[in-house]
Amino acid sequence: MLASLLLEPGRLELRNIEIPKAGPGEVVIRVRTALTCGTELKTFRRGHPKIPTPTPLGHEFSGDIFEVGEGVTNFKPGDQVMTAPTAPCGDCFYCKKGQENLCSLVMETMVFGAFAEYVRIPAHIVNSNMFRKPAHLSYGEAAMLEPLSCVVYGMDQVSMGPDDSVLVIGAGAIGLMHVAVLKALGAGKIMVAGKREHRLKLAQALGADHIIDAENESTLDRVKELTDGIGADLVVECTGQLAVWEDTPDLVRKGGTIVLFGGLPRGTRATFDTTRLHYDQITLKGVFHYSRSAVKKAYRLLADKKIQVNGLISGTYSLSDLKHVFELLMARGSDVKFAVVPTEASPGEVG
Repeated sequence: MLASLLLEPGRLELRNIEIPKAGPGEVVIRVRTALTCGTELKTFRRGHPKIPTPTPLGHEFSGDIFEVGEGVTNFKPGDQVMTAPTAPCGDCFYCKKGQENLCSLVMETMVFGAFAEYVRIPAHIVNSNMFRKPAHLSYGEAAMLEPLSCVVYGMDQVSMGPDDSVLVIGAGAIGLMHVAVLKALGAGKIMVAGKREHRLKLAQALGADHIIDAENESTLDRVKELTDGIGADLVVECTGQLAVWEDTPDLVRKGGTIVLFGGLPRGTRATFDTTRLHYDQITLKGVFHYSRSAVKKAYRLLADKKIQVNGLISGTYSLSDLKHVFELLMARGSDVKFAVVPTEASPGEVG
């Protein structure tokens, strides 16, 4: 089969390798669509401490069952499926504490390698976080299951009602998914602060009530104007930028909550106004990854067409175009996600 391998930052190679075999409880999926992700873009640009090279890439995907291993009874060859690339072990300290998103093994056993024609799925993921894809759902929509699960998990950690105002900072893929989920959950007023006209228009199409052009107007002034000077009930930070993290307390009301979704590089230190945090009783909430219940909720949102995510796919390319796809994401900035569809290509340098 053909598989894309990141040899070092900026250097991808398309190789002919053996199709993986399904062991006991495992399945092998023929990949139909794999999506680009911010994590892999960062890995391509400068490497990643958790993803040493050389490494396969791609963890948002959907496809068809090619082979099932011994003991697999819930799936058969030919089934159209969608899956998260991780699942908790169920036995570690954190799993027993009910914090399975922090499972000690979840990242170590994460599936990478969907930028290929076939990918093997371990048994614990098959048992917990794999689903049949409804026929009415496209492979591209189905591949959104993993990032959507992260968003759903984050929103599960806060209380929110129909009278609450929510500010989403950032109009990238994750920010836009937050808009779609917030709309489906019945948030009262959804504000989005971001850059680039195309992305802000997508936010409106997904359900944002107000958009704020962060390049040309003051986010703080607009939020105060839209909330009668009080601030948002909930602020969701989706940029992963230190300066934005540090500005979030100015945007939330007394007694409000800030979800710090966008991650920063290891070792980064943030500074906050302690007077605001203490006397105004502001909650700073870090969220990471997802639980099995969040994956199931995300699956239902997609399967029941409660959210529309097709607009987040900016274009479709083949495996041989993968380097070009990453370069487009770096150069243009207006694109959200690209779909990579395995097709026949010659081994060698990608792009």
